[in-house]
Amino acid sequence: MPDPTPESASVVPAARRRWPWLVVLLALLAAGGGVWWYSARHGAAGGPGMGRRGFAASAQAAVTAAVAREQTVPVWLTALGTVTPHTLASVMPRVSGLLLSVDFHQGQKVRAGQLLATIDPRPFRIAVEQATAQREQTAAQLAGARRDLARYETLLAQDSVSAQQVSDQRATVAQLQAQLDANTAALDNARLQLQWTRITAPVSGIAGLRQVDPGNMVGTSGAVGVSSSTSTGSAQGSGSAGPTPIVTIAQVQPIEVTFALPQAQVAQLLQQLGAGQHALVQAWDASDSRMLAQGTLLAADNQISTSTGTLALRARFDNAGLTLYPNQFVNVRVLEQRIAHAVMVPSTALAVGAGGDYVYVIGAGDKVQLRHVRAGVAWQGMTQVVSGLRPGERVVTAGLDHLRDGASVRVVPAQPASGAAAPASRPAARASARATSRAR
Repeated sequence: MPDPTPESASVVPAARRRWPWLVVLLALLAAGGGVWWYSARHGAAGGPGMGRRGFAASAQAAVTAAVAREQTVPVWLTALGTVTPHTLASVMPRVSGLLLSVDFHQGQKVRAGQLLATIDPRPFRIAVEQATAQREQTAAQLAGARRDLARYETLLAQDSVSAQQVSDQRATVAQLQAQLDANTAALDNARLQLQWTRITAPVSGIAGLRQVDPGNMVGTSGAVGVSSSTSTGSAQGSGSAGPTPIVTIAQVQPIEVTFALPQAQVAQLLQQLGAGQHALVQAWDASDSRMLAQGTLLAADNQISTSTGTLALRARFDNAGLTLYPNQFVNVRVLEQRIAHAVMVPSTALAVGAGGDYVYVIGAGDKVQLRHVRAGVAWQGMTQVVSGLRPGERVVTAGLDHLRDGASVRVVPAQPASGAAAPASRPAARASARATSRAR
């Protein structure tokens, strides 16, 4: 057999190099055919006329829905408030002397007129005795002068004494009468000073911590010796920087709360106060989860703060359960008004787009219609729709993300809510901002 020519020898290796590429090409063609067969089978399983009808059925979005309902809605204004006692009295000594006893229990209720402390009364009893003796002496002198005047007037009628003597005696009687009046006033003052050695409560309330221990000297400008057990931060010892009361008494039944509201929100409250109406006010704890007390709006300040643009207001609470304490911070809710026949939907039904707030209304055939609305107040997870929606219409509350106007939806039951309802608030813009913002 003759040897292959160089040309035939080069053809065989070239054919061997093309073989792997043919295998790869056949594998790709087989994979493509398998994908086509799988798609055709599952499309046929979706029902007759797979085409556009089958695609539309698979594109139905699952949503939850709620019915717009009509109800009466309260409008609450919220603020941060500070609890203040109805009366705060600093009990100061009215006379100087040695403090003999402290007769109240710290932090306990005291009633008006109850004995709180006693100053050594002995020097004041002596002053009362001296004033009494002085008055009795003057009274005796006045009685003798009056008898002399009566005798002189008789002698004057008999022309036995001069008129000058009678006139002088009358002046003596008048002088002794004035002196007796002064002695009487001095006696009353001494008795009052003695009475002030018993320090009593001027108002009913809760007594604070004891500021002075028995055995210290006290005066009208405050205590000279200060209790070492006090925790109020006042200066210790006789070098006190300011007057130190025996005790402070806070009247907490009733009690008041001071708070401020923006000037744009107070017009209706001021009208109510001017008409003698007092709005309902609630005090809630710091976490805004528990109501502490309920009272009424008492008064408003006479000017708006130029630095904050707010008006200070004050509310009064009976505080029967002592749930409010002086200087406590609370969340305040003021009932501004009640809106009757308000159309309400869940706040999650509202979304925000380029044209403002909108909702998806579920119509015939479970097709949705995008409808622009105007939102009002928010209350307990619901938002008022002022215009654009009628009571009884169904709106989408969850699943708005991929909806379009005219899309078909499938309504499914809503999942149970895991959180508590949000507290009431006035502007609906806050509720819309909390809702999911979705641009159409």
